[in-house]
Amino acid sequence: MTLSKLLMLLLAIAVTVCVLLPQPALAQAGAATYKAKCAACHGPEGQGKVGPALKGTSLSNDQIANLLTKGDDAKKPPHKKALSGLSTDDAKAVAAFVKGLK
Repeated sequence: MTLSKLLMLLLAIAVTVCVLLPQPALAQAGAATYKAKCAACHGPEGQGKVGPALKGTSLSNDQIANLLTKGDDAKKPPHKKALSGLSTDDAKAVAAFVKGLK
């Protein structure tokens, strides 16, 4: 194997590790925010209560994060508007947590 191929392989492995490993940590960070801001309506396990179930949602991580940070006029409150006190990074962490609910 040539040096350039070996370097490309190492780079590919490094990128893969950097992309895959942060997701569990991101989801763990989102769990606390979910519990504080979402669980009262959507249930502690995403099973739904007053709000709809989130477990198994077809929404993507980006769609969830956008809903939390921007709101959607077509949704019921509190999701008509952005959730107050929630940063973009917090919203991404909550989205990762929600997508991990099984």
